[in-house]
Amino acid sequence: MKNSFKTHRPLSAILLIAMMFIASSSHGQQIKPSRSGYAPVNNIKVYYEVYGEGRPLVLLHGAFFTIDLNWGALIPELSKTRKVIAIEMQGHGHSPFSDRELSITTLASDVEKLMDYLKIDSADVAGFSMGGSVAYQFAVQSPKRLRKLVIISSTYKSNGWLPIVNDGLKDFKPEFFDNTPIKAAYDAVAPDKTKWRKYLEQMFAFAEVPFNVGDSNIAKITSPVLIISGDNDGTDKIELMKTYQLLGGGVAADLQPMPKSQLAIVPSQGHMSLMMQTKTILDYLDNFLK
Repeated sequence: MKNSFKTHRPLSAILLIAMMFIASSSHGQQIKPSRSGYAPVNNIKVYYEVYGEGRPLVLLHGAFFTIDLNWGALIPELSKTRKVIAIEMQGHGHSPFSDRELSITTLASDVEKLMDYLKIDSADVAGFSMGGSVAYQFAVQSPKRLRKLVIISSTYKSNGWLPIVNDGLKDFKPEFFDNTPIKAAYDAVAPDKTKWRKYLEQMFAFAEVPFNVGDSNIAKITSPVLIISGDNDGTDKIELMKTYQLLGGGVAADLQPMPKSQLAIVPSQGHMSLMMQTKTILDYLDNFLK
């Protein structure tokens, strides 16, 4: 049994390899922001970048990512017709580490306060992974500030992930991230690189706390929602379908009106590889965010 166990990599290592793959494959941004800086929100500072002009679109990254690693290939195209506001959440990238306890409720409040700072009344919001969970919470906390919602490979509750994903996150250790593109990206922009270990430990603690925005709250979302998921991205597809039903989907559209929310399952894609399908994601966003 011991020898058999040693022949298999722990899930945490596999997930880290996936992170490194997407990070090392990032196209990077080809344009400069028209505006960037720090917004004072809820007693911390949150870094943001603004691109283009038009209807506002707020981008929320996944755990451990920077704006460039998560959205670098998408921003140049999205900003041709929209005002894109990309955020780096507490402790990520340019945003300083803070001892403030992490929660999706607080992070969603940060998004609203940033919109206040930038004088944006309402916006479309797109979130990937952790950013998608924050986006769901934002939709519930600040419904009047939301026009349309895009959720990419994410869930509004812990058990929306497959058990193997939740179990694997418990094995994460700071040393797994040493000498990786994730660490290099952090070092390139973090205002205080000495906070790296504290930041990781804070994120691990955050990941261990179960969360649930609530079925009844999701059912009350009135804004149209686009859910994009890889067919093998780690989300529980039974729970995902339940989510879509809460949003009004899963009907026989030949017999009743087509729901305003949409569900897209992208074939042969995992959690990280989904974000690399730039053209596919852009096509979905362009059609949905009209």
